[in-house]
Amino acid sequence: MLLIGNLAPDFTLPASNGTMVSLSDFRGKFVVLYFYPKDMTPGCTAEACDFRDYYDQFRNLNAVILGVSTDSVERHQKFVEKYALPFLLLADEQHEVAERYGVWKHKKNFGKEYMGIERSTFVIDEEGRLLREWRGVKVKGHVEEALAYIRHTCAK
Repeated sequence: MLLIGNLAPDFTLPASNGTMVSLSDFRGKFVVLYFYPKDMTPGCTAEACDFRDYYDQFRNLNAVILGVSTDSVERHQKFVEKYALPFLLLADEQHEVAERYGVWKHKKNFGKEYMGIERSTFVIDEEGRLLREWRGVKVKGHVEEALAYIRHTCAK
């Protein structure tokens, strides 16, 4: 179970740039770790584009953005190219990281039940500790809320 103030679970996943990326690679920076259901879908595209549009503001606050879904690296690469995303997308194809963060959930859509990622965002501090979480995120206004949190709580 994740607790605010505890170390966020470390992980290593393949990234959209072809490298292997670990959460611990970003010690010394704030990390906005966001989990989303699927590349190229309307809500996920809107969220990714919002993070893209505010990317420089996050970067200026010493924060990196990492997106995580169960899509493959190849699909992530297409998503990054199509929407000019300036941050890494990580492929959690076996949903192990999603499970560790408690975002792999039973979902229901049009009467169909299945397992999938619950849209969620986590802010992790420069030492790897969990500062804030949003679960069951609604896309509209969320990126601005995350940016405001970092600006007011994390900026030195």
